[in-house]
Amino acid sequence: MEPLFKNNQAVLAGEVVSQYQFSHEVFGEGFYVVYLRVARLSEAGDVIPILVSDRLVDIQEPVLGRRLEAKGQFRSYNKHEENQNHLILSLFAREVRFLEEDEECQKPNSIYLDGFICKPPVYRMTPLGREIADLLVAVNRAYGKSDYIPCICWGRNARYAGNLPVGTRVSIYGRIQSREYQKKLNDQTVITKTAYEVSISKMESQPFQQMEANQ
Repeated sequence: MEPLFKNNQAVLAGEVVSQYQFSHEVFGEGFYVVYLRVARLSEAGDVIPILVSDRLVDIQEPVLGRRLEAKGQFRSYNKHEENQNHLILSLFAREVRFLEEDEECQKPNSIYLDGFICKPPVYRMTPLGREIADLLVAVNRAYGKSDYIPCICWGRNARYAGNLPVGTRVSIYGRIQSREYQKKLNDQTVITKTAYEVSISKMESQPFQQMEANQ
């Protein structure tokens, strides 16, 4: 894998639950979104959008219900709508393959990120006393671009992350998850939306100043 992509590596495997939906075109290369249902240890599952090139798959082939493995980077971009910017997240696929009927994946949902905390972490307690921290991590990409990845952690990790200053370099291991939430519009209508984030299982940090000194 090219060095540039080592700081953002993700693998997802599961059942395709949508047809290919056209996203955009770059220099004649078409990109399509397809949604993948990835099982959790519990009965629940996560439905994650995969952005895939028409050079990797035949978009005319029926895909609904098939099992797919995708490897790539978890990426973000800002979409402007309703006078607001919305962070859109998806797995940018670099490799895809369809799985055999009885083929099992050892790690159907895993991600590694190496980036920098770009907003003050938000630490809080749930009504049941569980500790949670929200992080926004900037992961560098080519040509001076960055992906901004929301992350969440619990327990001791949350307590530790809640004290990290902006600029701290973090290495994160975890999984990608989807989460539904309710949003109230200006006319008081309530709609259900889906957020995507990285659920952290392991995290290491290095102060920004120390990282600079070690270069």
